[in-house]
Formats: sequence, structure tokens, C-alpha cells
Amino acid sequence: MIPKTTLTRRQFGLGLAGSGLLLPAMARAQTAPEDYTEITWDDLVPPGVPFAEIIGEGEMDEANDTWAPIFDENGVKLNTALDGKQIRMPGYITPLQIGADGMTEFLLVPYLGACIHVPPPPPNQLVFVTTQTPWPGDDIWDAIWVYGTLNAQLQTTTLAEIGYNLIADKIELYSWT
Repeated sequence: MIPKTTLTRRQFGLGLAGSGLLLPAMARAQTAPEDYTEITWDDLVPPGVPFAEIIGEGEMDEANDTWAPIFDENGVKLNTALDGKQIRMPGYITPLQIGADGMTEFLLVPYLGACIHVPPPPPNQLVFVTTQTPWPGDDIWDAIWVYGTLNAQLQTTTLAEIGYNLIADKIELYSWT
């Protein structure tokens, strides 16, 4: 069983920084694109485990405009074989931390429009991404590639239950060609 921790979004980000996972940009920049393993959203679900289904209404947090449905047990099963791996994966952005220069924290989600209140994807289909280089706020509707080190750790935040976190080394627009 993967340990579960309950944190606010701020505590989660500060925990990543304090744990040494936020490496200096120069140390991360030495990894060539071919050194990343390309994964899909299916890879986040452990082999042989069916996709999660909503089995209960859960809770609606009107103050934060979020819905936390109850998923079956498959929603929190993580593919621990990917823990600590340098990966490249496509997805869409659900912004969390936006500044004047762009986003430094966002959820990477499997489909456009996935967010935390309509209902959210299960925890093993949510990736909390942090980046030292802000991603422009005008590109939030476009599909992207994110490169970085993936960590499998179930986290409960004030917004959603999240199965993975990723420290982004590089983010680029997805090319449909």
C-alpha cells in the first residue's frame, strides 16, 4: 500500500522544495530528450488493474468549487514501477499557481476540460507538476509534453487527491503532425 498524506496545496509545493526534488535548472538541463521514457496515461495504472469508476457521490466543497467523488479502489492504485523515472508524457493543463510570468504549478490531466469539479479524473490519472521556468498562461488550452522525474505518491490536497507528482525539466507544445 502506498502511504497517503493529507496536505494543502501550499504544503505540498513546499514539501517538494524542501525534499530536494526541486533541483537546480543547470543540473536538470543536462538530460537529453532521448533519455526520457515516453509514457501514456494508461501507463499510470498498474498492469492488470482496471480503470477506476465513480461509485459514490462523495462531497461537494462549495467554498472551493470542487467535487470529490468516491472512486473504487482502483483509482488510488499507482504504478510504482514508474517512481523516480525520467519520463515524457502528453496532457492538458489545469492551472494552480499563475503569476505574471506564467504558471509554476499545475495539474497535468488526460483530456481537455478535466478539472476538479466536473468530476475530476481518479487520483492515478492526475499529475501535480511544478516547474522553475513558468509556462505561459496563454497556452493553457493546448496539449503539451512534459519532461521530468515522475514520483508515485498519493497526496490529498484541498483541491483533489493526486497520485503522482512531476518536477518538470522541460515543457513544450504537443505537435499534432
